Amino acid sequence: PENAKVEDYCTVEDIKKGNYVVAVQRNRLGDGAEELGLILIKGFINTLPETTLKPKTIIFLNSGIFLALNDSPVIDSLRKLEHSGVEVLTCGTCLDYYQKKDKLGVGKVSNMYEILERLSNTGNVIYP
Repeated sequence: PENAKVEDYCTVEDIKKGNYVVAVQRNRLGDGAEELGLILIKGFINTLPETTLKPKTIIFLNSGIFLALNDSPVIDSLRKLEHSGVEVLTCGTCLDYYQKKDKLGVGKVSNMYEILERLSNTGNVIYP
């Protein structure tokens, strides 16, 4: 309809309330140049602590787990987020696969049951 608003079709209230989850599946953002993708994901993560509406949970999967390790360039931002109440979960199977479980620098080791629960019980999921 001509007078319809975006809000009539999309739920924006959940994001306005901070009811969203960020699911990071890779250690870079986008499909273009790898170097640019690394810069972009750092910018994305480093911006999150400065936002008014922080996510409820950040989930790291597959190569995204490298961002949650002690030597990650975004570890300080992730620790700030955790300190402010954002839950940080990292896939245990992924940590095992990459042999990095002992290097986790923030949050807790999780499993697919818990990850699926967080993804399905939120208003919106952002996949950077």
